[in-house]
Amino acid sequence: MTASSSPSLADLLHAAVSAVGGTERPGQVTMAESVAEAIDSQAHLLVQAGTGTGKSLGYLVPALAHGERVVVATATLALQRQLVERDLPRTVDALQPLLRRRPQFAMLKGRSNYLCLHRLHEGVPQDEEEGLFDPFEAAAPSSKLGKDLLRLRDWSDETETGDRDDLTPGVSDRAWSQVSVTSRECLGASKCAYGAECFAEAARERAKLADVVVTNHALLAIDAIEGAPVLPSHEVLIVDEAHELVSRVTGVATGELTPGQVNRAVRRAAKLVDEKAADALQTAAESFERLMELALPGRLEEIPDDLEYALMALRDAARTVISAIGATRDKSVQDEDAVRKQALASVENIHAVAERIVEGSEYDVVWYERHDRFGASLRVAPLSVSGLLREKLFSERSVVLTSATLKLGGDFNGVAASLGLAPEGTGGAESPEWKGVDVGSPFDYPKQGILYVARHLSQPGREGSRTDMLDELAELVEAAGGRTLGLFSSMRAAQAAAEALRGRLDVPILLQGEETLGELIRNFAADPRTCLFGTLSLWQGVDVPGPSCQLVVMDRVPFPRPDDPLMSARQKAVEEAGGNGFMAVAATHAALLMAQGAGRLVRAAGDRGVVAVLDPRLATARYGGFLRSSLPDFWYTTDRNQVRRSLAAIDEAAKAEGR
Repeated sequence: MTASSSPSLADLLHAAVSAVGGTERPGQVTMAESVAEAIDSQAHLLVQAGTGTGKSLGYLVPALAHGERVVVATATLALQRQLVERDLPRTVDALQPLLRRRPQFAMLKGRSNYLCLHRLHEGVPQDEEEGLFDPFEAAAPSSKLGKDLLRLRDWSDETETGDRDDLTPGVSDRAWSQVSVTSRECLGASKCAYGAECFAEAARERAKLADVVVTNHALLAIDAIEGAPVLPSHEVLIVDEAHELVSRVTGVATGELTPGQVNRAVRRAAKLVDEKAADALQTAAESFERLMELALPGRLEEIPDDLEYALMALRDAARTVISAIGATRDKSVQDEDAVRKQALASVENIHAVAERIVEGSEYDVVWYERHDRFGASLRVAPLSVSGLLREKLFSERSVVLTSATLKLGGDFNGVAASLGLAPEGTGGAESPEWKGVDVGSPFDYPKQGILYVARHLSQPGREGSRTDMLDELAELVEAAGGRTLGLFSSMRAAQAAAEALRGRLDVPILLQGEETLGELIRNFAADPRTCLFGTLSLWQGVDVPGPSCQLVVMDRVPFPRPDDPLMSARQKAVEEAGGNGFMAVAATHAALLMAQGAGRLVRAAGDRGVVAVLDPRLATARYGGFLRSSLPDFWYTTDRNQVRRSLAAIDEAAKAEGR
């Protein structure tokens, strides 16, 4: 095929858009051209594509046309599924006649997402027992766990992927942990009796043959951090929902020690090593546990002496146990390879985290956390992942990062800095060059939405009830006739608002946590009078176009909590380097969450509504302008009567259409 007869990008995009039943949008064309240019010149691109742009086709079409292997990493399961079940199959079908080849695609996740046949058939290494035990016999068939396990056993015969997300309805984490392994616990295909039929290995093999591999941010982070490649080699990396990348990478790079986890490791190792080694680990575990009982939540700028001694003892005892496990063979332990591998995995993790905290890198933050249910934990996380990302992500391949929210306060530089990139146009030998493109949105935000800031309310304090805020919320919900997505800065605030309004208003109010997220969103979408209240985590991925969501309320500017150890450490580090820590960390964090939250309102061309922020600081504080410029360009007002009238009119219009 000669170059002159190869199809143009415009033809390919047109074919793909027609195949998914969409309409071509100028922003999508600009995006596809920018992505193609970045891939061809092996450059890096940050591209902001508003809701409704059709951004997945905007990057899939140029990537498939280029012909090199592409990895697409997304943050949410919903988008992974949409790509693999809807967008990719239709796009490949549409492009095949034009490209005269059929690109292959595959999904790849971390090992613990796949059913482990060894665990399923041989049982689980049990802490108290010798060897393995069969969870199917141990669980009462009538119990929830028993029913889940029986369903998993039946499913294992019919599933082709073994992927947890293909099992509907799902099962509890507890049931899944009985039939899955982490990569550290896995025996390895060559040593495992089930290696030839292994679901995780099959997924890896499919990925090696595919032109497009769809994965998640966590696996991308593991691939970058662990040094052992999990993903097949690739020339192009596309990070969708890129606003989430830094927090996902930070999560993967965070280490944790808890007394429960240490005690489990002690029990697993005890039967595999001599008494002396087991006793040393047991003693170290006990002194660690005593310290943790007294631990107060908060950052440890210096590691106290008693904690340092306890961690050194844990580290040294764990090292001895690791060598001892490697050297012992005990034929009396049934299926000892699996038992040994699981014990080794838990002791190695303790050794690694204890050593990391004792070594005390200036680039790490260490803190205690207390949890009502799980007690205290000791955690360590990188102060910043920007250096790691710059070094591991942007070398050797072209990277395209895309999201509806990458420009904060009017430019890309804030997000770029968190990814380890210098300001746009200033890259040099140390820092890769990149380009930022905002392809806009097909929606007419000033005509479709209003941003209302309740300037007359009192400022939200640290704690305490906000009666004026609840009164305002009740009036807005009433004017809107329900149709409200309430996004709160904490679960406690969401619960308090739901309780207060359930007593006052005659509209159904759903609350996050009372049912699964999927159920809540379905019920919210099904009845326009229904309201849904939840926290920040609900903001991502809620897609309810139409009259069911005509009012999005945020109770306050979602700054990180002042006692958040990692955020406050990052803020302090920016200040010590001469920057504005509050703007770089707290305001940027809030801007991103508010942009995501406000993005829930207008999801389709016919949507109308109001984003109401019940925090006067958005109108009065110095940083208010920065936050507002990170939101869609809605018509802006602080006039409460105007907003009530608008909401009532939108409600009337929807009712007149019978919606």
